[in-house]
Amino acid sequence: MTELEKVPLVDIDPDGTFKYVLIRVSYREGLEDHSDIVRGYGWAEYHVASEIEKGRVLDCECLGGGRISHSSGSKKIHIYGYSLGFGRAKHSVSMELIKTKYPDYEVTWSDEGY
Repeated sequence: MTELEKVPLVDIDPDGTFKYVLIRVSYREGLEDHSDIVRGYGWAEYHVASEIEKGRVLDCECLGGGRISHSSGSKKIHIYGYSLGFGRAKHSVSMELIKTKYPDYEVTWSDEGY
């Protein structure tokens, strides 16, 4: 398994409303392989990428962000809004990634709100 394959595509908090980022992870050596991943935590503001890069041969580029509302009890995730620092992520891409981890959830997105 490569370093890139070891990075989970989706890692978000199990409940609540929180900021998220869509990140492109690639090799520092300039290889063309990359993965887009979703990260969203109530505790993390802007240092998520440094945790992924730490001790690895990977670089991270933030493609944008927004917010996620996650209710594990009702199995619903809603992606919306934008990041003041990174701009709006392509929520449709984030939604498809999230569906890979939560296939039995209702996952929706909107460009509305902050």
